[in-house]
Amino acid sequence: MSMEPIEPAYAWGMRVIALDDLCNDGSYPDRGEGECLVSAGAVGEIVNVGRVVESGEPVYLVEFGRRVVGCTEDEIAPAPAGLLAEEDEVES
Repeated sequence: MSMEPIEPAYAWGMRVIALDDLCNDGSYPDRGEGECLVSAGAVGEIVNVGRVVESGEPVYLVEFGRRVVGCTEDEIAPAPAGLLAEEDEVES
């Protein structure tokens, strides 16, 4: 049974924010299973959009600082305008 691909809601280059802590599902062998890779509220940029083969669901590769994490639409949201990525923030 083949599923129809679901159109992605977000585009490459879009700035997004992590809605929850994003934890290692085994994709990072150098990190512990379940270890937090990105904290909720982190700002990133979509660097690629792919699909889950079985379901046709969009998967977003999001660069958070120096780490790229695969995210689903329920894990990210568009970043509010003017919100800077953590490495761009200046401490006062």
